[in-house]
Amino acid sequence: MDPTHYRFRSLWDLPAPPATVYAVLERLEHYPRWWPQVRDVTRVDDHTAILRFRSRLPYTLTATLTERRRDPAARVLEASLTGDMDGWARWTLTPHGAHRTHALYEQDVHVTRPLLRHLAVPGRPLFLANHALMMRAGRRGLTAHLEAV
Repeated sequence: MDPTHYRFRSLWDLPAPPATVYAVLERLEHYPRWWPQVRDVTRVDDHTAILRFRSRLPYTLTATLTERRRDPAARVLEASLTGDMDGWARWTLTPHGAHRTHALYEQDVHVTRPLLRHLAVPGRPLFLANHALMMRAGRRGLTAHLEAV
């Protein structure tokens, strides 16, 4: 097992129909409004953005996201990631009941930042917990944002 490789999967139950959730998730530059750990988003062009994010641990990660798939009919958003981590991330939205959405977030990355690579084995439990906290805060933030719309 490569200790610098991470696969994440989170399923969020959200209080809005898929089209509404998709419209929020495709606006990457608005993520800092509802996801506290996404510190800032800088658009490079229509398909690329630089994100900085930080959760509980005292480090900020930077990643360049490049759109690989934007499919409103299938309700899928996917991007490649480069920078402090290399890999991909994807949102897949499915209806859940009359006015709810299941949002599946998947991410497959290798950390490239030297400090994180160096601490890959001893720090792995902390890195996993840090990611879980970030995802929990994102779900809460998006839920509150959708309920306010």
